[in-house]
Amino acid sequence: MGNKTNGLLALLGLGALAWWKYKKASPEDQQKVKDTINTAKDNLTKFGNDLKDKATQTVDQVKAKAEELKNDAQQAAE
Repeated sequence: MGNKTNGLLALLGLGALAWWKYKKASPEDQQKVKDTINTAKDNLTKFGNDLKDKATQTVDQVKAKAEELKNDAQQAAE
């Protein structure tokens, strides 16, 4: 229990320090931080969409293969 508490307190402290540094930063530095965050968000969104597309393609391939095997089994049974 102590490790989780210490970890959460450390994370909270780092977050507070980052917020304080951000508030004290110049407008140019604040804009750099905003741009970095937006770029990271865009990259994560793109990665998520790519992953979703790949998963959809894989599911479609598996369905096609299953249908092919089903047809082969039916032909063999005849």
